[in-house]
Parts: sequence; structure tokens; C-alpha cells
Amino acid sequence: MMQDQGQPIGKFKLAARIALLTAMFLVLLSGAGDRIAAQDSPHIHVIVNMVQLNVAVTDKNGNYVTGLRPEAFSITEDGIPEKLATFAEGNGPTRALFDFAQGDRTGKGSESGDMPSPSESAGTPITLDPIAGANVFILFDTSNYMYRGFVFAQDAIADFVRSLDTADKIALYSYSRDLSRVAKLTPDRGDVLRAVRTTVAGDEAALYNTLLLTLRDASQYKGRKVVVVFSNGPDNSSVVPPEDVAELAQSAGISVYMISTQQARLEPVSTAVFERMTAATGGKAYFAKNWKDEKRAFASIRDDLAHLYSLSYYPRANPNRGWRSITVRLAGDEYKKYHVRTRTGYRLAPTRFASDTSSAESRPETAPPAQP
Repeated sequence: MMQDQGQPIGKFKLAARIALLTAMFLVLLSGAGDRIAAQDSPHIHVIVNMVQLNVAVTDKNGNYVTGLRPEAFSITEDGIPEKLATFAEGNGPTRALFDFAQGDRTGKGSESGDMPSPSESAGTPITLDPIAGANVFILFDTSNYMYRGFVFAQDAIADFVRSLDTADKIALYSYSRDLSRVAKLTPDRGDVLRAVRTTVAGDEAALYNTLLLTLRDASQYKGRKVVVVFSNGPDNSSVVPPEDVAELAQSAGISVYMISTQQARLEPVSTAVFERMTAATGGKAYFAKNWKDEKRAFASIRDDLAHLYSLSYYPRANPNRGWRSITVRLAGDEYKKYHVRTRTGYRLAPTRFASDTSSAESRPETAPPAQP
């Protein structure tokens, strides 16, 4: 009996020794022998990939300035000069800009870890995407504010959809108290136009709640992203503050355009919020008196999308783990008379809790998961 009882104990000890030796071997193999002490003091790792900017350049009369080259742009982040990684104008193809002849892999000192692969032809721009364009998310107010002029608003949105460049992809969302994803992101104009006609006016307006969800969806996509909001009045049922919504748009690199009627204009708070949010993200705010103004506003947004410069860079080493300010200027005295419009910055987001030397997967700047 004693022998029978001792046999399982011996097997247990043997299995434990094997497990211990296996664990030690794996630790030595991975070179992580000195990581064990670090696990007692975990902290947040922040991973930053490419920062993308939508940049509009206009003259004193508001006309778009075209034909600028990459060297015309100067970017600083918290005062630190940055070097362009990619460049595109309008709906043209995106080019990668690397200067390997000088031994500089664009983004040296970046916290993102992974650098772009060098071109076989050093110093030569590389075509990354033969089909350019923007991912355009239209957020349509179908609250009870929209009972008057609802059909005219649908017509304005439909005309806007038809007028967009064929390279652009479009999604249609509508909102009242809740968000409705009426048409998913697609290049098919027919799908979106049919979805426009299915929208109906309904409940109270929760603009900031639904705009936040729209931004979270848009942030999952690569490339140029914009949200175009058509609102007929102020927000009267959201629980999310507009400041949080604006910060998410800035951090995700999404330009927000807002077209509102005079109904919102009558409320000074809504007017100020709309103007601040769009300016901070590099978009514009419009206040339409009638359906003709609505169509003109949509036409202005279409022109803006067609003339935006798309710039990106890998941030250089920066100890700031909070809000980072971005400044884009034009280099050269001949450009001083021009106006530059883009987002004003972004906030770093933690990817996960980890030890000092633990590896972390790269993430977009602050892209949160899409809502179901």
C-alpha cells in the first residue's frame, strides 16, 4: 500500500521537475532572464504608427493652391521637426518618400518599431496605392428636427453622393436617438442612393453619441477618412460631451465637416461647438439658410476632398505621452500668403499593460474597436 501511494507522488515530482526545466529553458532561449524582476512594475506601453494628415492649402481668396511638392511642407510635432513618409495630392496616388542615400530611414527614433522597407531604387518615390480617394462617412440627421425639409435634405445628400470622385468609398449612417448604419462603406453609388431614400424622420437627436460611434467605425480603415454630418438642429439627448468626440476625431486623423441649418445657428452653444470641432479636425462648418445653401455646402465639401494634400510621417522620439500638438507650415517666403488647414494634434493611447521589455503589437494611433 505504501508503495502504491508513493508511486503517484514520484510521478508528480518528476512532472514538476520537467515543467520547471522546460520553463527555464524557454526563458533562456528567449533571452528574457532579466525580465522576471521587471514584471513586478508593469506600466503602459504606447505604440505609435504612421500619423496621417489631411491638409488644405488656400490663398487669400479661398481658392485651392495645387501643384505643391513635398518639400514645400514643414511639419513639427511638439516642436520636433518631422520628416514626410508619404505624400499625395487630391485623388492622386500616394508616394512613399525615403532618402536612403543619406542613411535616414524615415521615422528614425520612432516609437512604432517597424520601419518601412527600403526601395530597391534608393531615393525614388514609390507608388503605394494606384487607386486613391477618401473613405467618406455621411451622418444624416433623421431626428424630429428634420420633419420640415426632409425630402430636400435627402436630395442634397443624393446629389453629393453622385458628385464624389469615383475613387471615393461612401458609407451612409443616420441618427436620431440611436445610430443606424444604413449603407456600409462601398464604391457602389447605387447602394448608397437607394439607402438615402429609405431613411425616415423620427426621435430626438443624439448627435454626439452617434458621431462618436461613426468615428470609431471610420477609424478602422486605412487612408484618408472624413465624416460629413448633416444636422438640422442642436443635440438634445447625448450623454457624450462634444470635447471627447472632437478629441477622438483628431487622434484618429478623421476630418469632420458639418452642414447645419439655421435651426442650430439659433443656439450659440451648438454653433460654437460645431465650429470648434470642425476646425480642430481640419474640416469646415456650414450653416445653410435653405436647401440651395445645403447643396452649395455639399459642393464645397466635394471640392475640398478633391484638393486635399495627404501627408504622413513616423513620429520621432518624444517623451510626451499625452496630447501632442501638430503644426504644418509651408516652407518658403513665396508661400507665406497661403493658409494651411489641418488637424491640430492627437493623443497617444495605451495599447496594453506590459513589462518594460515585453513586445507589443503595433496599432494605429488611437484606433478603438468598431461597435457592433
